[in-house]
Amino acid sequence: MDRGIASSSRDGSQTASPDGLAFKNIKNPIKKQINSCGTICVKQDDDPCHFLRLLYESLIAGGLAGLVVEAALYPIDTIKTRVQVARDGGKIIWKGLYSGLGGNLAGVLPASALFLGVYEPTKQKLFMVLPENFSAVAHLLNQAAGALGGAVSSIVRVPTEVVKQRMQTGQFASAPDAVRLIIAKEGFGGMYAGFGSFLLRDLPFDALQFCVYEQLRIGYKLAARRDLNDPENAMLGAVAGAVTGILTTPLDVIKTRLMVQGAGNQYKGVSDCVKTILREEGSSALWKGMGPRVLWIGIGGSIFFGVLEKTKQILSDQSSQKIHKA
Repeated sequence: MDRGIASSSRDGSQTASPDGLAFKNIKNPIKKQINSCGTICVKQDDDPCHFLRLLYESLIAGGLAGLVVEAALYPIDTIKTRVQVARDGGKIIWKGLYSGLGGNLAGVLPASALFLGVYEPTKQKLFMVLPENFSAVAHLLNQAAGALGGAVSSIVRVPTEVVKQRMQTGQFASAPDAVRLIIAKEGFGGMYAGFGSFLLRDLPFDALQFCVYEQLRIGYKLAARRDLNDPENAMLGAVAGAVTGILTTPLDVIKTRLMVQGAGNQYKGVSDCVKTILREEGSSALWKGMGPRVLWIGIGGSIFFGVLEKTKQILSDQSSQKIHKA
């Protein structure tokens, strides 16, 4: 998620962007680290507002990117959920593919903003505290930042996911009804059903997807010897999303089953869910919905990272213009 943008300082010299590989001359001696995932982390100790600007840009870009993806691809997500919960011989309902969209968007916006708002500043802080020669562990730091972002955003994402998936499977007619009835029947803890399985899926997913994306970017940039354009960012985002989506499909099946089971408690936890699925449906059931999931995440990755990079660039350009005018 790095941008190859260079801006001019107030004294006329050029500086590299804090999170991008810029193939331009850097005249002033700014301390920087180039990590293996394609990020130049600039130590901007003379700019106390840098962290707040980065946080603001990340919140806006992350929220907007998540919102666009969910709105555009929600029907594919609904199909994936219904395929995963269907038993052998069960029919997939093709009506109401937008069930729960409104409530989901209301939760996705702050959740995506929280994720990027934690991920980007954390990533840069981790690189800044390392000595210059520690770039070999950069990909691990990206994974750590991605996992931390996922953990923080799960506070909002899990209740949103519970309501969304139960509406997708036809259990409730509206998001307010879903929230009210879930709390009435299962207590407030029902809003966090499958929380452990959600983290089991999303922490490795977030860590892997963002690190794969950033490593693809650095490789592409070094090969092309230039900054990437919007279609190229989108293409690499699609590849990163598809690869990660395939690898984490079994974890997604487990998460979906635990979230939609309701008060019946067919499964007592992650371990029991896996054992029951293997015993009653076979190992192939753990890969249910892989097709629509990979399609959804692949296309979603291209949209998400495309919108993300474009939004970050626009916000960064606006910040630079304000600084120059000051």
